Amino acid sequence: MARIIPSDWRALEVSGAAAREIETLALLEHRLPAYLTILHGVHWSRFQRGFTVVGEIDFVVIAPTGRILLIEQKSGFLEETPEGLVKRYGAENRKRVAHQIHRMIDAIRSRLARANPGESIGIDYLLYCPDYTIKNKTTAGLPEERIVDLSARDTLPQRIVEALPDQPANPELARRLYEFFAGELNLVPDTATLVGRAEQLVTRMSGGLATWARRLDFDPFRLRVSATAGSGKTQLALAVLADATRAGRRARYVCYNRPLADHVARVAPTGAQVLTFHQLCERQLRAAGLVPDFRQPNAFEELVVRHAALEASDDWVDELVVDEGQDFDGSWVEPLLRDLKPGGRAWWLEDPMQQLYERTPVVLSDWVVLRDSSNYRTPRKILDYLNRLVEPDRRIEAASPLEGADVEILQYGDATELFEKTKRALTLALQGRFRKQDIAIVTFAGREKSKLLAQDALGAIRLKSFTGRYDLFGTPQFSEGEILCETVFRFKGQAAPCIVLTEVDFDTLDERARRKLFVGMTRASMKIFLVISQPAAEILLAQTQ
Repeated sequence: MARIIPSDWRALEVSGAAAREIETLALLEHRLPAYLTILHGVHWSRFQRGFTVVGEIDFVVIAPTGRILLIEQKSGFLEETPEGLVKRYGAENRKRVAHQIHRMIDAIRSRLARANPGESIGIDYLLYCPDYTIKNKTTAGLPEERIVDLSARDTLPQRIVEALPDQPANPELARRLYEFFAGELNLVPDTATLVGRAEQLVTRMSGGLATWARRLDFDPFRLRVSATAGSGKTQLALAVLADATRAGRRARYVCYNRPLADHVARVAPTGAQVLTFHQLCERQLRAAGLVPDFRQPNAFEELVVRHAALEASDDWVDELVVDEGQDFDGSWVEPLLRDLKPGGRAWWLEDPMQQLYERTPVVLSDWVVLRDSSNYRTPRKILDYLNRLVEPDRRIEAASPLEGADVEILQYGDATELFEKTKRALTLALQGRFRKQDIAIVTFAGREKSKLLAQDALGAIRLKSFTGRYDLFGTPQFSEGEILCETVFRFKGQAAPCIVLTEVDFDTLDERARRKLFVGMTRASMKIFLVISQPAAEILLAQTQ
């Protein structure tokens, strides 16, 4: 029985082509000899001629002799054309199978040569088509002996053994080859699975803040947590709310942005009160018989002033969590704390680098301060890039379990090119096997200035964006679409595996531009594309070289 890496491949929840690969693994495990090792789903990225090329090897089989066999599996239907075999992915994306395989082999030969200078390594390959019988193998673009199709499917294990005999053994080379593929590349079956595993791992690692911050005990309990993006502040907030509701204590979570409040409300424990500061003001004014008039100029400023003048009511809470504290005004602190019961606990969560509004930092006298500069969510390569844009004393510690891919930059000149380059970034993300629900388009421009938010679609991809309306229950309404499109301001506090940060444009890299870049780029947990104007790209290039 052959050895298969990753060893937990049977537990993977996959569908489509990935599920067919799991079936192939089951076949090979039982019908290949124990001396062979199979690595499944090896993915890599390399930088060539200014573009990131994402490639894939479905299976790598390593023999004790130090020879390797690369297997490309093409499930489903194939097209036989004058150019050779073609695999279609969607309506517009067609890939020549022979070209894919030769590019894969060239990339592996190059990387192996760099890792093992002077060593001659035998590389063979097979194309496996378990669902399709090739009618004319002479025009497939590959030698007939390299193809195993539906008509010869049962012979796949035999073909592998013939290509990788057991003797003569070279255990040292075989060990180095295994370490190369296990160390240099990511052994996961597809991007969707990597997304799930990365989320679980990041959640587990960043949960440290939620664990030890809740072990602190002092009186009065006033804790100010100043921590960077991806440090686990949201996990801490949810854990505090859960502790309080389990103990029968009344808990309130207050933030600045409505999208963040809506997001937290969906995952907060039942019984916890979740709302924005302005929602709190409106609610308490109405309870006092004062109905706000939002048709008036400066309605929100008037709302806050009238709320501050209220006397303490019976709307008490035992636990108060203030999130996005960097966006609060100092005059809001007292109205927030007046609802806290004697002996109640208050948590103030903030990240100064995410301050996007022109406000004086809040002063909290006699509060205990806890600082954390570890970002567990954002891949190391993205944070390395960001750290070149901030002052040395504000550098963020890259604590993500993922190295990640390079920041990919696409420049645009005018509005037409903006749409084309944003569409190109989406295409690259989808080709990298990110699912549509794993991708978010985040515009650097505001809601009023964004050209992108005025679009219903980019090519064939429909965009899902906030309509500005809420239903009778206060739930925000979004347009029908496949990929979420938001502003940096509205998406703050949230994240997605793949971010397309677009409409990035500025004349100078001032503090405001740095912070918007920081907020936008730290939303990505795996991959980011920057769609940026040519002048702004030149400024970034000078800053990051």
